[in-house]
Amino acid sequence: MMKAIRIVLWLMLMSPALFCQGFLGVNGTAIVDDAGQPYMLRGYGLGGWLVPEGYMLHTPGYGSPTDIRNKIADLLGEQDTEEFYRRYRANYVNEQDIQQIADWGFNSIRLPFHYDQFYDTATQTFRDLGFNIVDSLLSWCRPRGIYVILDMHCAPGGQNNGNISDSDGVLARLWTEPANQDLAIHIWKEIARRYVNETLIAGYDIINEPVLPDGFTNQPLRDFYVRAVGEIRTIDTNHIVFIEGNWYATNFDLLTPPFDSKMVYSFHRYWNSTNTGSIQYLLNMRSQHNTPLWMGESGENSNPWFAETIRDYEQYGIGWCWWAHKKIATTTSPLSAVLLPEYQDILDYWGGSGPRPSQAAARAALFAQAEALKIENCELRPGVIP
Repeated sequence: MMKAIRIVLWLMLMSPALFCQGFLGVNGTAIVDDAGQPYMLRGYGLGGWLVPEGYMLHTPGYGSPTDIRNKIADLLGEQDTEEFYRRYRANYVNEQDIQQIADWGFNSIRLPFHYDQFYDTATQTFRDLGFNIVDSLLSWCRPRGIYVILDMHCAPGGQNNGNISDSDGVLARLWTEPANQDLAIHIWKEIARRYVNETLIAGYDIINEPVLPDGFTNQPLRDFYVRAVGEIRTIDTNHIVFIEGNWYATNFDLLTPPFDSKMVYSFHRYWNSTNTGSIQYLLNMRSQHNTPLWMGESGENSNPWFAETIRDYEQYGIGWCWWAHKKIATTTSPLSAVLLPEYQDILDYWGGSGPRPSQAAARAALFAQAEALKIENCELRPGVIP
């Protein structure tokens, strides 16, 4: 009998997918499971998958997702561009990637998405693409007991004026054009409608790294969050909402006090000191307002920095999510896709140091680079995970 009990306990620890998972919630300063016990989110962000970033792809001058797509379409034409992105998405993340993330010991995934994967502004209708991707990801995560956090990484108009939000590079128009806020909330309400009863979704990361234009306080950011969460709550009272601060999720002025009972403040940290001093203001906010913290994005540093930073978070009960599990020719992600010589020729052309390739050569190069993204073709950086 005791041996059987030990086996069951071992299975519970090693194979959480064998047991039902309920909604995560909030109790004071802790994120908790459905039994009310503190739950430490330890995750990886699927950066680069649905929101290609220039630095990950080594694009000269980087460039926004739209810029990158336009460059590829200029070489391939529209039909082959669509086929490239189909292969890119299929190879960048699939069930094998999720299995590997689970095998490494992580319990959560942050999914950065572009709003236009869920909504077609030309026809003003919802698109199946984004929902199908989420459904596939959930089907891969379910048997492995991995929670998913949905992250609107590119909001209508851009929540900051940088490449990462697919802005026009001039202005964060989410804040200057009210119709963009209306659309962002419209999309979140539909996401909430479809996934209201999905226990595997840990919560909704409303917008990634907002940066309001010069002259703006955080008041418009708070007003947007209050409105967005209020609209979501007319449909979905089950899921956590993650609220990021201004200036790339670092400034929470005017975002306190909390305005929802299942709310978590999400901060991002890059290249900071690894001691407690760099997060003391966040710890003070958590204590004052009795609201949990989650470190929703960090990475791109050294392995010692990773280790020291995580130790600091965990001693204060702060869950975290690293960025990102895979990139091209990288030392800061556990999986590194080889940068192929023929793809380098395309990068040289885009950078002005090489001739324009023929359509056939560009097609072969880009399709081969998409193939190189498969996990079985990637190089493992063994120092990152430990």
